Amino acid sequence: MIPGVVREEIMARLAAAEKEHGVRVLLAVESGSRAWGFESPNSDYDVRFIYAHPADWYAAVDMEERRDVIEYPIVDDIDLNGWDIRKALRLFWKSNPAFVEWIQSPINYIERGGFGAGARQLLPSVYSVEHGIHHYRSMAKTNYRGYLRADMVPLKKYFYVLRPLLSVRWLERYGSPAPIEFHKLLHLLSDPQLLSDIEVLLEKKRAAPEMGLSAPVASLNAFIEAELARLEATPVAVSKRANAIDGLNALFHATLRE
Repeated sequence: MIPGVVREEIMARLAAAEKEHGVRVLLAVESGSRAWGFESPNSDYDVRFIYAHPADWYAAVDMEERRDVIEYPIVDDIDLNGWDIRKALRLFWKSNPAFVEWIQSPINYIERGGFGAGARQLLPSVYSVEHGIHHYRSMAKTNYRGYLRADMVPLKKYFYVLRPLLSVRWLERYGSPAPIEFHKLLHLLSDPQLLSDIEVLLEKKRAAPEMGLSAPVASLNAFIEAELARLEATPVAVSKRANAIDGLNALFHATLRE
């Protein structure tokens, strides 16, 4: 899935980041279209990682002023960015969609210690289904209205609408975080023609450059419009969640002790 030479370069850059910043990478994964399963031949490698400083770094008067991200410019199609563990867990507490997707990525570069497994174990008690529905509904609406109603449309934007809409269906049906791989969501559709049209579009997307264009697909637009209208008319029920901060603190302290 990731060419060997590219994986070697990514591992070398992660090792260099650890040395440069004096940190330990706990989890490094592929995010974006390659993890979702509909990358183009020239898609970037979106490498995202969680790292930790030595424990004493967090016991500081200026803790809130300290930088909690590591960012690098894109070089040779490799986009490498990371979050400090404290930032990551605070965002996890708020059901941050990026972090929730990272810990479920099917493409793993590094997983050290118990952080990744611990975060996934906490997922059912931390994640807010309501927050997820709002996020994916907004993503679908923004991408559809912004890109898919022209004479020629970006191929990738269809999947930036279809994946979130199917993720909402998953949340509604199962009440748990949706998998990030697009193919795992397709069973939520029952119309054979719609599934066939999506498969044709997938093949075009995988063969086209990142900015490849297509004529609109009438069946997909009709489905998207109907689904967006349904979601607009459907109130999102709010359920009470247990206070998950104790579990997040326990994972934070256990990881630093490692």
